[in-house]
Amino acid sequence: MEPRMFNRLFRREDIEVLDSSTLYQGFFKMVRYQFRHRLFAGGWSEVVSREVFERGHAVVVLPYDPVTDQVVLIEQVRFPALDTSEYPWLLELVAGMIEEGESAEDVARRELMEEAGLTASQMLPIGSYLSSPGGCSERFYCFLAEVDASEAAGLHGLAHEHEDIRVHVMSREAAYAMVETGEIDNGSTVIGLQWLELNRHKLRRSDL
Repeated sequence: MEPRMFNRLFRREDIEVLDSSTLYQGFFKMVRYQFRHRLFAGGWSEVVSREVFERGHAVVVLPYDPVTDQVVLIEQVRFPALDTSEYPWLLELVAGMIEEGESAEDVARRELMEEAGLTASQMLPIGSYLSSPGGCSERFYCFLAEVDASEAAGLHGLAHEHEDIRVHVMSREAAYAMVETGEIDNGSTVIGLQWLELNRHKLRRSDL
């Protein structure tokens, strides 16, 4: 049971979905929903129409070596960053989409090997979050992978998915400094490295 810090009035049953229609189906999908929901003041809203980006759900993996206090990050081009970033090759955590029938941990282990060439001695779930709930249904399931950072090197990725990935090993302090300066500015990586800063003492004691 997840902790509740305040009394919630509504839950899933307080939204009535009236209609849905697929607007676009490609690598991802865009769906228009019509729905209504209960109001805080009582009664029901008028019919609301919203377009939702349905890209599925994903895992995010932070490879960390608790012995050397190092993290493993990957670098790859992200075309949508071109509009706002001088350097659209981003430093990121390992990540991948969850396909139907797969468990989040299975995907995490597979992507860790495909993108960084690493195997985890432990795969620790550290939470989940909605990536952009105003317009996207995607939820990230986050893991910390305990790894031997000395095994991380080289170029990785799947050619048929057009992946061109370079691996970087750096100290935890150096990685977090790039969060503070804004050099690392993609959400999942920022969240993962912030989590590590808050919880590293537990990992170093191996009692998490």
